[in-house]
Amino acid sequence: MFGLIGHLTSLEHAQSVAKELGYPEYADQGLEFWCMAPPQIVDSITVTSITGQTIYGKYVESCFLPEMLASQRIKAATRKILNAMAHAQKNGINITALGGFSSIIFENFNLQKITQIRNLTLDLQRFTTGNTHTAYIICRQVEQAAAQLGIELSKATVAICGATGDIGSAVCRWLDVHTEVAELLLVARNQERLGELQAELGRGKILGLETALPMADIVVWVASMPKGVEIDPDALKHPCLMIDGGYPKNLATQIQHPEVHILNGGIVEHCLDIDWRIMQIVNMSIPSRQLFACFAESMLLEFEQWYTNFSWGRNQITVENMEKIGQVSVKHGFSPLLLPSG
Repeated sequence: MFGLIGHLTSLEHAQSVAKELGYPEYADQGLEFWCMAPPQIVDSITVTSITGQTIYGKYVESCFLPEMLASQRIKAATRKILNAMAHAQKNGINITALGGFSSIIFENFNLQKITQIRNLTLDLQRFTTGNTHTAYIICRQVEQAAAQLGIELSKATVAICGATGDIGSAVCRWLDVHTEVAELLLVARNQERLGELQAELGRGKILGLETALPMADIVVWVASMPKGVEIDPDALKHPCLMIDGGYPKNLATQIQHPEVHILNGGIVEHCLDIDWRIMQIVNMSIPSRQLFACFAESMLLEFEQWYTNFSWGRNQITVENMEKIGQVSVKHGFSPLLLPSG
């Protein structure tokens, strides 16, 4: 059995979903209540591969909210993730994906050092961030959506915003090895890590955001657009492909221009309906078939019975593992979300 650990995008979102899912005692509560609320299994999932194989899973709501980080309730946030992992393990789940902020919190606060949760010792082999599959899907979106728009990668400039992160660095490695992208622009805050990535790739220009954006035919955002940043769509190339790989996704509400094409990054479509309710609450266009690629990774690991932390640790994603997870993604009927046709 596979598991998904997720969370909602805001307190308001959480309150509305709690009512919808049949938890009225959660629906009218404020942030303090959510800081104390325990993890809950709120959905059972059935997925069938195009091979005919069927697997079963559970969705674990961590009750983490991004406001906990904004309000400096760091201990509450970290406790949420660890308790959700313990809950998944206690319920016999073989492989669980940490979705959204779950993996970011786990890595940024070194939670791998805290494996004893009350009377349970976390078996970290049972958990994956799902970042390898997410990075693979974003790269395929770059390749296929560029073709949709008539952008030739061999002549294109691609800016990676968040290039030094786990997913961002993996995207850079894939594009360097698997495509003939003319120019890579590396954008991130940590200059030391940027230098290390540039040295590893043997290419790429290190630029600030304001300089990089007008130069790029394709922009890959691997984090939500920073607050306070405003982008003039007229200053961008036309056409321009923007892949929003952050969570929660916010580019489409910030940038509106007929020649700036925004694609929700790291989203896959399954060729068959998935029996679940949970994707209806995260605003997927086709909730029975669309999902986050990180969640799909745990499904793929369950299909293949690879019960291991396939994606783990910062900047450890290899092109070889992206190819490996990509092959089984295709095998079981998953494909990258692309731009609407016509």
